[in-house]
Amino acid sequence: MTVTNILLSGVVGSTAYGLAREGSDVDRLGLFATPTDDLHGLRTPKESHVSTAPDRTLHEAAKWCRLALGGNPTVMELAWLPDELYEVRTPLGDELIAIRASFLSARRVRDAYLGYATQQFRKLQSRGDGSFSSDTRKRTAKHARHLKRLCAQGYELYATGRLSIRVEDPESYHRFGEQAAADPVTALPLLRRFEEDFQETRSVLPEQPDEAAADAWLRRVRAHFYAAAG
Repeated sequence: MTVTNILLSGVVGSTAYGLAREGSDVDRLGLFATPTDDLHGLRTPKESHVSTAPDRTLHEAAKWCRLALGGNPTVMELAWLPDELYEVRTPLGDELIAIRASFLSARRVRDAYLGYATQQFRKLQSRGDGSFSSDTRKRTAKHARHLKRLCAQGYELYATGRLSIRVEDPESYHRFGEQAAADPVTALPLLRRFEEDFQETRSVLPEQPDEAAADAWLRRVRAHFYAAAG
């Protein structure tokens, strides 16, 4: 996969969270800018490029902004990675990191992170009672780890306005995953506790994201790559 004009890209997923073990995949996420002149044509340029071996997802700048403004946990982490995990970091990428808080809002962060965590719990339930193959058990444990991570990271972001990508005590996540793989219902108290924590905590985040800041950044991207083409 050859994609030009990559603005920001880095290693995400289990490696970034500190949960990777031997044999874990290395996932990469990034964003790119479509040449501005291409946006004026009859055909709509592709907004995402996904590849495997290596695993990499690249979103066009406008799509990334829309997803981030919606509180999407997967894309949001790109703007909060530890410095050493960035593999491509341009001046426009740095500008995006500088305004990352502008994409946040209390309701959207709460709904997105709890919504994703609830999806993971439903996947746990669909796996059965633990009497399944070892491969299915591994996937089930992974869903449980994601559930716990989404709850913890989402609550931190909601309560403090900061997002820590590396989790505290990675081994506790692996233990939680194995317990939930054996008996999915054991994950429910953690989900319910975080639902209560969100309910009882007054967020530091605004009710609405600062779309004007995101729009201004995207316009700078468009101006840059229009001038570059000229």
